[in-house]
Amino acid sequence: MKEIGVGIIGFGFMGKTRTLGCLTLPLFYPNLPFRAKLVGVCDTVKSIAERAKADFGFEFATENVDDIFACDDIDVVCISTPNSQHKGEIFRAIDVGKHFFCDKPLTASYAEAKEVVERLRGTDLINQVALHYRFYPATLRAKQIVEEGRLGRILSFRACYLHSGSVDPNKPIGWKLDKKVSGGGVLYDLGSHILDLMYHLIGEYSSLFAKTQIVYDTRPDPKGNLVKIEADDATYIIAQMKCGAIGTIEASKVATGTNDELRFEIHGDKGAIRFNLMDPNWLEYFDNTVPEAPLGGLRGFTKIESVQRYDKPGGSFPSSKGSIGWLRGHTHCLYSFLSHVNDLTAASPSAEDGAYIQYVMDKAYESSMKGQWIEL
Repeated sequence: MKEIGVGIIGFGFMGKTRTLGCLTLPLFYPNLPFRAKLVGVCDTVKSIAERAKADFGFEFATENVDDIFACDDIDVVCISTPNSQHKGEIFRAIDVGKHFFCDKPLTASYAEAKEVVERLRGTDLINQVALHYRFYPATLRAKQIVEEGRLGRILSFRACYLHSGSVDPNKPIGWKLDKKVSGGGVLYDLGSHILDLMYHLIGEYSSLFAKTQIVYDTRPDPKGNLVKIEADDATYIIAQMKCGAIGTIEASKVATGTNDELRFEIHGDKGAIRFNLMDPNWLEYFDNTVPEAPLGGLRGFTKIESVQRYDKPGGSFPSSKGSIGWLRGHTHCLYSFLSHVNDLTAASPSAEDGAYIQYVMDKAYESSMKGQWIEL
């Protein structure tokens, strides 16, 4: 069995998610032709890295990222650090010939994202951006339904990703609200996901009009000092796609009463689909070719039981009938990447896809600043 040596850079929330994915791959996908081997873990707090080594079986722990890139036993690096560090770490990976799996957004700006794409040209390195909402059975089935032509001509869409974590003005800020570190606000954090899903399901964007919102001008830092906020708490977009469809996209962390609510609906002349991450086991599909009938006949939305019905080798554990959770999509995303590394075939969404989403977000910020429609 081939071993793919993995190095984790950053052992915060997403570093733990990548580690879990590597450890559980043999359970979710039996008899794989490869094994993800946890080789090195890096965190700027050395005690965190050392605890990860002790708990999860990494071969070494370090606070120096150079050790990850210098290790010949590491084939791929999982970049799970703040956005401002991504470009440098990706460049290092490219320079030493390591495949990379990078958290979204790809970098802290579109300008940096273009540099990454250019640096990759002429290499055969496998790369993927962790836009994991493409990888739930319900969203995989949504892609199939669109490609099968069951929606017909797509007319309109509505998509949003809503949190409520920034409603409290006294909550200390983290790095995601520090624009020098994050590059952008909620549009980068949550908006990247929903913009990518609409791009994935409908196609490229043609034009947009956007408005950002900063609810509180200042917030406390972890030490209690008030700091000026420059990163958006919410962004609202009207977008037209190259196929002609028009829709709305909203990303917000000031949506009181929500938890982790990513939802979308896409309407075509032959059918429609809708999905809500808070009820992730189902994709709803409306077949507009079913005729109207007395008492309703058979016309209406059908709940497709996507649950955990992944294609083989997935879908056998846990039961395909078992309810799915947030981590499962992350694991399938990582499985897809490592499968491409094993086969040396191009992965998706790639760094080029990630750069395109940053281009769209860059244009959204430009639209909000200028107060006008922007062509893409």
